[in-house]
Amino acid sequence: MHQGRDVFEYAVVRVVPRVERGELINAGVVVYCRATSFVAARTHLDETRLLALDPSADVAGVRAALHAVEGVCRGGEQAGQAAGDEPGRRFRWLVAPRSTVVQPGPVHTGLTTDAEAEVERLLDLLVR
Repeated sequence: MHQGRDVFEYAVVRVVPRVERGELINAGVVVYCRATSFVAARTHLDETRLLALDPSADVAGVRAALHAVEGVCRGGEQAGQAAGDEPGRRFRWLVAPRSTVVQPGPVHTGLTTDAEAEVERLLDLLVR
């Protein structure tokens, strides 16, 4: 069993309903730990906050995009073209800058003894 603290990377997944305005809400996190080949995402969409920024926001579309982020991390068929990629490549693809409604924030690093627990901790801290 692996012991000790490992470096992990994470990014907040943001929803920017009107890209031209630059207003956003945090809606998830993506965590990657190379030492343990771990990558995961958890999302939580606060519909009330989203609709406060843009009353015409496509809530179902945003939810689908957030679920797709989680799917890429899980791999398998739901990851599409990234299905066969190793965890690090899937993480890098997810955190690449993009100008879409669902987009990643900057990548940050930390140390952890449990990368899976970091996903929930960061979701609570940065999103919920």
